[in-house]
Amino acid sequence: MSKNTFAWHGYIGVAIIAGAELLLFSGNRLAGHWFTPIVWTGYILFVDALVFKSKGRSLLVNDRFEFLAVAIISIASWWLFEFYNAPRFWNSNLELWWHYHNLETNLWVRRIGYDWAFATITPALLETAELFGTTIFTQKPSGKGLRFSRSTLILAAVLGAVGVVGPLLFPNEWLAPVIWLSFILLLDPLNSLRGWPSITGDLAHRDWRRFWSLLASGLVCGFLWEFWNYWALSKWTYTVPYFGNIKIFEMPVLGFLGFPPFAIECWAMYIFVRSLLSPRAQQTANVEIFLSSNE
Repeated sequence: MSKNTFAWHGYIGVAIIAGAELLLFSGNRLAGHWFTPIVWTGYILFVDALVFKSKGRSLLVNDRFEFLAVAIISIASWWLFEFYNAPRFWNSNLELWWHYHNLETNLWVRRIGYDWAFATITPALLETAELFGTTIFTQKPSGKGLRFSRSTLILAAVLGAVGVVGPLLFPNEWLAPVIWLSFILLLDPLNSLRGWPSITGDLAHRDWRRFWSLLASGLVCGFLWEFWNYWALSKWTYTVPYFGNIKIFEMPVLGFLGFPPFAIECWAMYIFVRSLLSPRAQQTANVEIFLSSNE
C-alpha cells in the first residue's frame, strides 16, 4: 500500500457507518440492537485510514498484533469499570451510574455484544488521539518543562491507589469522578518511574502534544458515544446525583467533562499493561501516540 494515501479499509469504515445509520433509521431492529459495536468498528476503520494518510503508518496497516493487544486491553479495562459501576456482583438494582437497556436476552449472545463494544473503546480513543497528534498538535512548544520529583510521583501513585480501592470498599454514587481520575494518578507515575511513556514524562520534556491529543480525543469520542447511543435500541442511560436532569443526549451535561481525562486514563492503563507483556528492550514505536517516549 502506498504511503500517505487513504487506506482502503477507511472506505469500508465509512460504508459501515452509513449502512448502520441507514438500517437504524429505517427501523431495522437487528441493526438497532447491535448499532454501537457496528458503528464504532466503522469509526475505527475510518480513523485508522486517516492516520495512515497523515503519517504513512497506522496500526491496521503496519501492526495488527498491536491493534489486537489494544482491543484486548480495552475489553479488560471496561469490565473493570463495570465492576465499579455495580460492585455487588453486578446486581442490576445496584448499578451506580450507568444502566443498560434492551439487551439481548440470550446471555451468551449478550456477552459477545459486551465484548465487541468494549473492544472498540480504547482503540477509538487512541486512534483519534494519534490523528490529532499527527495533524493538529504537531509542534513541540518551547519553554521550561514541568518536572516531577520521584517522591511526588510516588505520592501521586499512593493517592491514586487510595482512589482506586476506596470506591470498591465504599460504593457511592458521588464517587464517579474519583474513578475517572484515580487510575491516572496511580498508573501514569508508575509508568514514568518504570521508564515507560507517561504524561508526566512528556511534561518534564515540555512536550504537551500527547496530553492535548488525548484530551481532544476524549471530547470527540465522548460526543460520538453519546450521539450514537442516543439513537440506538440497545443503549445506556445515567443516574448521577449532580445536575443529572440536565442532559445532552443521555449524558448529564457535567459528565462530558469526564471524557477528556478518561482518554488519558485508558492510555495510561494500556501503557501499564503493555509494559507487563513486553520488556522495555522489545517495545515497538510504530504508533507514536501509543508507545514512543520522549525520555
